[in-house]
Amino acid sequence: MINLKYTNQKLLILDQTLLPNEEKWVEIKNKEDAYEAIKKLMVRGAPAIGIFAGYCMAIFSKDNDIHELKKYLDSARPTAVNLSWATKRIVNAFENGKNLIDEAVAIQNEDIEMCRKISEFGLSLLKDGNGILTHCNAGELAASRYGTGLGPIILGKEKGYNFKVFCDETRPLLQGARLTSYELEKAGVDVTLICDNMAGYAMKNGLIDAVLVGCDRVAANGDVANKIGTSSAAVLAKYYNIPFYVLGPYSTVDFTCKSGDDIVIEERNSDEIKEMYFEKPTALKQTRCLNPSFDVTDNSLITAIITDKGIIRPPYNINLKEKLND
Repeated sequence: MINLKYTNQKLLILDQTLLPNEEKWVEIKNKEDAYEAIKKLMVRGAPAIGIFAGYCMAIFSKDNDIHELKKYLDSARPTAVNLSWATKRIVNAFENGKNLIDEAVAIQNEDIEMCRKISEFGLSLLKDGNGILTHCNAGELAASRYGTGLGPIILGKEKGYNFKVFCDETRPLLQGARLTSYELEKAGVDVTLICDNMAGYAMKNGLIDAVLVGCDRVAANGDVANKIGTSSAAVLAKYYNIPFYVLGPYSTVDFTCKSGDDIVIEERNSDEIKEMYFEKPTALKQTRCLNPSFDVTDNSLITAIITDKGIIRPPYNINLKEKLND
């Protein structure tokens, strides 16, 4: 499932806002296009944003001050730490006289290897026939090969595992419905789409053996920012004694961020709740909406954080740091 193409000095992305009904490739011609693509979630998912930002920095730094370009792109999604991580890496490459396109390609290739490692670590915690709940989208569309949160499922399918996946739709952008179920159907995985508020029903009735979710930022104490609604699934999993696994690259761990209280939560347009993906508005125009893009899952609800450096368990404030030099 390819989400980005760079050929002949042209950068194209698969517009994820149009999936699953239309597969449209869009050329990114300037920094404004790049900003809008990130802001409007045409490209999304922490690793995918990082890869995309790397190419954008490499291409558009030819016509823009590279430091100002970094600030501009970083402001498109302040919560996604992989964005600022990738832009910083390209700036460092520039300051050290490296070829910037080569550096962007390296980011992408490293992400492919990173996703493979996360998938293998995650698969080691699962059994053939498990029922798995997913939330939002953390597959190949959100990263590269395999993805993060969906990686163990897709890798498991390749190895002959037969999982039964229950996929939360994830309001208001329906990324679970539009993207995750789409990816899993394409991969031949047994997937059932459910509304977000049906997760408790599925757990109570013994349909779920594990929860797999991606992440956008991990604080030093193990609090995790991920798609809105993830913390609700974590609370339910804790209640029903179901393991709750967070999967993501180690680069999403932000040691400058002491806890989830320090994570900036992006507030998005209310039209996403009332109008997007609906033929007619679902509420009155004057009705106020609260539309945070992320919430924070408390570390006490997380069974393990699975990274490319291994499976990290509590206490996270100690064990996250121990992986730093691995």
